[in-house]
Amino acid sequence: MWGVAAGWLLAGHALAANPVGYVKTVSGQASITTSGKTQAAILGTPVFEGSQLQTGPSSSLGITFKDETLMSFGPDTQMVVEEYLFAPSQGKLKLGSKLTKGTLNYISGSIAKLKPDAVSVGTPTGTIGVRGTHFVLKVDESGQTQTAEK
Repeated sequence: MWGVAAGWLLAGHALAANPVGYVKTVSGQASITTSGKTQAAILGTPVFEGSQLQTGPSSSLGITFKDETLMSFGPDTQMVVEEYLFAPSQGKLKLGSKLTKGTLNYISGSIAKLKPDAVSVGTPTGTIGVRGTHFVLKVDESGQTQTAEK
């Protein structure tokens, strides 16, 4: 009986986590791994703080976050949503992610507009602070980073 109760409590805890965004576009093979569970990315798949997003060859993925931040990923991309807080009435705003390889097309949402220094994208060679509203980031196989503001 205790095992059933513990399982129920753990399941309830997992359900209490709120999504920070959702898959809005997907082409080819893409997946989302959260708490060690990997699932194929399909339209409407939730993204959580701590989720790892991955695309395969010739694939793409688009995520819309709760604050309307848009992130689009090209082929062979890996990114982790490290931190996400969106409670503007309480002044709690944060979007931290890490792109380990591939391409990211970023369009700012409310967090970057209200508190630009609360948004960052880490790479193998450094961290990019978001100051504009739209940029493209590429991390190649050797970990070198290229950025372009739009």
